[in-house]
Amino acid sequence: MTNRRTKELKRASWIGIIGNSILSLLKIIVGFILGSFAVIADGIDSLSDVFTYFITLYTTRIISKPPDKKYPYGYMKAETVSTKLLSFIIFFAGAQLLITTVSRIFNPEPREMPDIVAVYITVVSIAGKWILSLWQFRIGKKNDSAMIIANAKNMRNDIVISISVLVGLVFTFQFKMPVLDLITALLVSFWIMKVAFGIFMETNRELMDGVDDTTVYDKIFEAVDSVQGANNPHRIRVRKAANLYLIALDIEVDKNITVSEAHEIGKKVEAGIKLKISNIYDVLLHIEPEGNIEDDEQFGLSRSDFQNN
Repeated sequence: MTNRRTKELKRASWIGIIGNSILSLLKIIVGFILGSFAVIADGIDSLSDVFTYFITLYTTRIISKPPDKKYPYGYMKAETVSTKLLSFIIFFAGAQLLITTVSRIFNPEPREMPDIVAVYITVVSIAGKWILSLWQFRIGKKNDSAMIIANAKNMRNDIVISISVLVGLVFTFQFKMPVLDLITALLVSFWIMKVAFGIFMETNRELMDGVDDTTVYDKIFEAVDSVQGANNPHRIRVRKAANLYLIALDIEVDKNITVSEAHEIGKKVEAGIKLKISNIYDVLLHIEPEGNIEDDEQFGLSRSDFQNN
């Protein structure tokens, strides 16, 4: 990770922290003053984004560390571990909101209508989130950072949540039923937990050394096929660390060629893979004599595994 990229990711994290802190405090304070639990719910969701960006900031510092004897592949999977932690934080915030909202719904105490200012605050929140999400998307794509892009997507979801809060407030004022505001808060709490569960599930594949985009295997086959003398790509193992691929595979070459010639074929295969797949951390290539059979090979995929599906 270059110094420039590190600085931009850290700057994106700080802007996310500051922006979401302002929006969160504004909505929570105004929500309590005006008696709108839907606005408070939206504020709690923005507060979870503050935690998100603190985790992002800390993780950016970790993943920039070079490999060492304890972590020879580097620290990039810290991003996945942090994302898993983030999903628990978001789910806890949603669960707490759910408990509070249900308690208020069944509370027999009389409720007051939320002030019309709550609508204006929600509109401000939507505008602020929209600006932040657009900027985060730009920084994430510019630096090929899945972590920042994920945060931008999370804020884009927040826009949908804020719009739902706005709709709930409008209906509250239209039908003079404050309970609609609480029902909206209830729906928001379910949405927060749903987002948390989605984040949790998305990180499972990477932690289990799997990939979402299996077309990466097709690109590996194409790269091997394009190199004369390289045959039978097999035992292909692809996994990800953050946004980078780690690829291991075996190929076969003519057993009568020299080691130097086999080495040159291997270099061409590696270069071809890196040409077709841009975000690669490392390629580990094992060269075997043509027709070699080893019965104890258990791991990895070959072309036949895709032809049979």
